[in-house]
Amino acid sequence: MSTTDTTSAPAEMSRAKRNVAVLVIAQAFLGAQMPMIFTIGGLAGQSLASNVCFATLPISLIVLGSMLTATPLSSFMQKYGRRAGFILGAAGGALGALIGAYGLYVQSFPLFLLGSLFTGVYMSAQGFFRFAAVDTAPEAFRAKAISYVMAGGLVSAIIGPQLVKVTSQALVVPFLGAYLAVIAINVIGSLLFFLLDIPDPEPSDGPVDSGRSRLELLKTPRIAVAIICAMVSYALMNLVMTSTPLAVVGCGFSQGDAADVVTGHVLAMFAPSFFTGHLIARFGVEKIVALGLVILAAAGAVALSGVELTHFFLALILLGLGWNFGFIGATTMLAGAHRPEERGKVQGMNDMIVFGCVTLASLASGGLMNCSGGTAVQGWTAVNYAMVPFLALAGGALIWLVMRPEDA
Repeated sequence: MSTTDTTSAPAEMSRAKRNVAVLVIAQAFLGAQMPMIFTIGGLAGQSLASNVCFATLPISLIVLGSMLTATPLSSFMQKYGRRAGFILGAAGGALGALIGAYGLYVQSFPLFLLGSLFTGVYMSAQGFFRFAAVDTAPEAFRAKAISYVMAGGLVSAIIGPQLVKVTSQALVVPFLGAYLAVIAINVIGSLLFFLLDIPDPEPSDGPVDSGRSRLELLKTPRIAVAIICAMVSYALMNLVMTSTPLAVVGCGFSQGDAADVVTGHVLAMFAPSFFTGHLIARFGVEKIVALGLVILAAAGAVALSGVELTHFFLALILLGLGWNFGFIGATTMLAGAHRPEERGKVQGMNDMIVFGCVTLASLASGGLMNCSGGTAVQGWTAVNYAMVPFLALAGGALIWLVMRPEDA
């Protein structure tokens, strides 16, 4: 082994760890805006919308914005680098919060929805933090790198809901202070990305559209199953979480209680990330994804068993755990199923499909919660029963992948 080989490995690992550290901090600080907005978005929408069936439409527009920008943002990063893409995402988040704040000030639901759509640009960019973690990571460090970056959400789970408590009623206009805080988070947080040390993509002398086509990629069993499991894990988490503040308040508890339940949920989403990568390395990615799906089913069972505050806490904690194992496992599965030149294509396609289904889930959440029965309990029951067919889809796809012959 040459001297260059022996010295490059530690240098490569050092750079990977630095980038992971920056992304962890970005996930913690910038990511705080997501639990903030998901806590108050439905409640603010309920105060502005003429029809309560549209209360969760602002959250649906956030996810729609994320879906619409996933592919172009991935292509933008493939061409101009991660730093430029992440700064663009933070700018979208700041603009969305600014428009949303103005919509609240003038009591305009359409403006508030427009702001939510722009917030989706940030949500899309944040989704690529996990992929950026493996750009400079050695193969043996990839699952852990993804896991550590996702663990940054543990801090955002604490910061976000607490900021809601401090800011949501701080001004005369309800929730306006929270959206002004989100603007500051994006402006300050965007400076973190100047610390990233991820090389910008080098211009290629070959064809611009190298690698397999999108259809060929989707026909690859491992890629297809990874996308299905990520889609179901994220969509079901969003389906239930979007309705949670409405259900908690609708069952007679306070907005503070709703914020505490969301805090417990987001903590459960990210706390396991400290060891999810180790579990994947030890037991295999398929088993961890399967465990995630089982825990999501358990969350639905607990939610259907009662509507006391303890039921909400336990159901949402299980929902967060199930999302963590299912989504991080599916991301790890996807990261190892494509070639480097296919990165932008695969990641953009994955997030477009995932967030497209999450958009549908958040739209369905508001309708199921507010318009499928006469009470909050009936709506909450409908939301949780809706999980069943999608869990069956993901579970069936995963079993099919595992049972396929080795040489298939």
